[in-house]
Amino acid sequence: MHMNSAPHLLTEDRPEYERLLDDALRHAHERPELAALGERLNAVQLRTMALAAVALITATAATEYEHYVKTRDEVRAALCDRDAARAPDDPGRPGAGIGAVVTVLAPMLAGTAALIFLLVGYILKMLEPPPAFATTMVGAGWFFAAVTAAAIFVAAIGLLVAALRNGSTSRAARGAGEALPDDVARAKDAWRQALLERGILPFLRDALAQPAAGPAAPAPYRPAGRLPKIGYSRPDFAGPDDGPAAAPRPTYTSPDFSSPDFGGPEHELD
Repeated sequence: MHMNSAPHLLTEDRPEYERLLDDALRHAHERPELAALGERLNAVQLRTMALAAVALITATAATEYEHYVKTRDEVRAALCDRDAARAPDDPGRPGAGIGAVVTVLAPMLAGTAALIFLLVGYILKMLEPPPAFATTMVGAGWFFAAVTAAAIFVAAIGLLVAALRNGSTSRAARGAGEALPDDVARAKDAWRQALLERGILPFLRDALAQPAAGPAAPAPYRPAGRLPKIGYSRPDFAGPDDGPAAAPRPTYTSPDFSSPDFGGPEHELD
């Protein structure tokens, strides 16, 4: 972007432009220069016109907008560099991955072992006489069942802690995004003020001041009696206010030279 040319309004800033426009139309009754709102043009028509002329209107605050975008980009780049610098120093990342794998696999393995030992142990105890190690297998099965329950409990606690940590991190990130740094906030306020005072409000005022802005524009006055409307006349665009519409207009017809009063040699002999 160059200082001599109006920067294009970015997509992320389009909602801010629309909010300013809607706010100006909503409080138009508080501004004397917009008192004609609703007489020739209503708020919907003005909003449509202003959205169509967004490039023209935003060009009035091009300097402030360029400064705002530049300041915002610099802050974003600094935050990205800071996050990238902190990422390698974040402890526990590999351990967190191994812990997640163990947390998932431990209940599955322990549960499978408990099912096998209990099933085989109780089948062996049904034999007559039961083998001596049947009781041992049943005991091992109940041990692995207890391990499975403990692993499920630990996994549930870990998932809850991770969810709470991620929630607090996301809220902090949203709060940091909403609370703009001072430089960016000041640049944004300066752009908004310039856009409103030099762009949106003058555009709305000029649109309402146009003579032909709406269907209620009065027709031009035409004095009657100066030029008689004889013969062919141009179409009357003045509407029904220009004299009675039902009265017929006189037309000029040329004399009929072919009538008997003007032809034939018998009149000359008499």
